[in-house]
Amino acid sequence: MVLFFVSIILVNTVTYKMNKNLTKNQMVHIWAFSMILEIIFDIFIDEKTHGYWYFWKGIDWTNVLVYTVLIPPVCVIFLNYYPFHLSWNKRIGYLFIWVLCISAYELLSLQQPWGYFHYGWWKFIYSVLLDPILFFILLAYYKWICKIEKMN
Repeated sequence: MVLFFVSIILVNTVTYKMNKNLTKNQMVHIWAFSMILEIIFDIFIDEKTHGYWYFWKGIDWTNVLVYTVLIPPVCVIFLNYYPFHLSWNKRIGYLFIWVLCISAYELLSLQQPWGYFHYGWWKFIYSVLLDPILFFILLAYYKWICKIEKMN
């Protein structure tokens, strides 16, 4: 649980203090989109099939903190520093580093007593394989938001 609250403070501090390459509008869109995507995914994997869960099985108020103030700022940080204007090799490298970091964080969050994440049937390899796909979805959504902003 300690890791959870330290993480919330750290990622939100970084989000608000970072050099903003994203507009406030983009940040709000990414924040909302990542909350919705996480909640929809967790309804099936966490609540319906008990693949994994945060803290305790079932719906709990602490899950709301994961959805609202832990995952979204991580997505904002990822996009803020994403090397859009560099080569594909640099972009893939950036993505690889992020997958490596969030995978390491996931392993750390599984450790008791400071962890808060638990596996049911879910396996670590599923996260490693799925995380790049989720980052690509996030990037596609961001590019769509940028395209809409240019139209106005």
